[in-house]
Formats: sequence, structure tokens, C-alpha cells
Amino acid sequence: MTSIVLKKASAGDLETLQQIGKETFYETFAKYNSEDEIQKYLTESFSSEKLLKELNTPDSQFFIAWEKENPIGYLKVNSGKAQTELQDETALEIERIYVKSSHYGKKVGQLLYDKALEIALRQQKKYIWLGVWEENKRAVSFYSKNGFTEFDQHIFRLGSDEQTDLMMKKVLE
Repeated sequence: MTSIVLKKASAGDLETLQQIGKETFYETFAKYNSEDEIQKYLTESFSSEKLLKELNTPDSQFFIAWEKENPIGYLKVNSGKAQTELQDETALEIERIYVKSSHYGKKVGQLLYDKALEIALRQQKKYIWLGVWEENKRAVSFYSKNGFTEFDQHIFRLGSDEQTDLMMKKVLE
């Protein structure tokens, strides 16, 4: 296997993040949702304006996984007030680990998760948390294998559809 390199993303990587985000979200969730709802979500969630705002948020960081010149996934982590819900100064949120389906089983998700763990430890966080759709069994299994446990649930709205996300966390020692 070709080596995979993680690089911190900046505003110059906007189009790459949009492409990976749209492709991976579609691959993972399109079969469970209407095409109209998915397209609307992709347009809104990965708009240039929204992603640039996220990229310029001081307490958010993006890392792109590259295989040669090909972007194959990315990580987004948040701390402080950039966190989507808890906003606990002692925590780091993994908001997104997106990996192209062509690279499932190739440890790309693990590399991205390991980067999030490295950041949390360097920032001396007490725990890492995230939300993951309860029906995304691959992701739930991945996080459980990495020591995360469910502590709550919240509703994720995709168009008019309400979906349940499991809130999971891993306490750091």
C-alpha cells in the first residue's frame, strides 16, 4: 500500500474538502435518504461560505489524508466554543472523520482518529467526544473499538427526517 500522509488544511484546500465531504457523505448516507434531501444537505453543508467559515474558526482544525496526489479522507476537530454542542474546555470534539469508500479497511480512519487523539493529548484534554448516526454500524463499531462509550443521544436533522445520533466519548488518562 502507498503511504498515506496527513496535512493540515487551510482555506486553499477548500475545493478539496468540498469534494471529499460531498463524495463521502453521499457514499455513506444516500441509500438511507431521499435524493432531494441528500442534495440539499450537500449543497448547504459543503457550501464555500460555510466551509470557509469553519476553516477560519480558531478552535477548529482540518487535516486531509493524501495518498500521493489523491485526497482520500479528512478529519475535523473542534475545541472550546467551536464544539457543536458540549463546548467543554476540557474536551475535544471529533466532528468529522470522512474516508472514501475505496479506502475502507485501509486504516485511513485510524490514522485520522490517531491525529485527533494526538491533538487531545497535546492540549491536555480530559476526553474526546463525537456524535455518530446510530445506523452507521461501521462507524459505531470503529469508535467502540477505539474505547468510546455512549453517553447520550441527540437528533440530527437531514431535511425533514429526524435521525438519532449516538453521543460517544472516550476519557483520556
